Amino acid sequence: MCDIYTSADPIHYEQRTRSLRIRGAVTSIRLENLCWDVLARIASREQTTTNQLICKLYEEIIERQGKVDNFSSFLRVSCMRFLCLVAEQQDKDHLMMNALAQPQRQTAQIKSIVSDKRNTG
Repeated sequence: MCDIYTSADPIHYEQRTRSLRIRGAVTSIRLENLCWDVLARIASREQTTTNQLICKLYEEIIERQGKVDNFSSFLRVSCMRFLCLVAEQQDKDHLMMNALAQPQRQTAQIKSIVSDKRNTG
């Protein structure tokens, strides 16, 4: 079971530091490469750059909470929340596909039973 986790390429959990400007101040953020990849994916969906996304997230968390004690941790949690939302949507899509396929399976089973009765009757 754990192989899916333990077989991860070490490059994913290697950390990388990036510098960017937030509210006019240059700051550095150190995150795992996988987090940078997820942030880039989120930014792409929002049709913005990763740096612009990070600045927007900073502005919104400050507006909502007044401060942020550990912005890097906030970004990691944001990545996990995004991935959870994606996984939940995939689960819903999978359930929907199964629900749509269920009547087709039932119809096929009924046709098979009817056909068997005709052939044996």
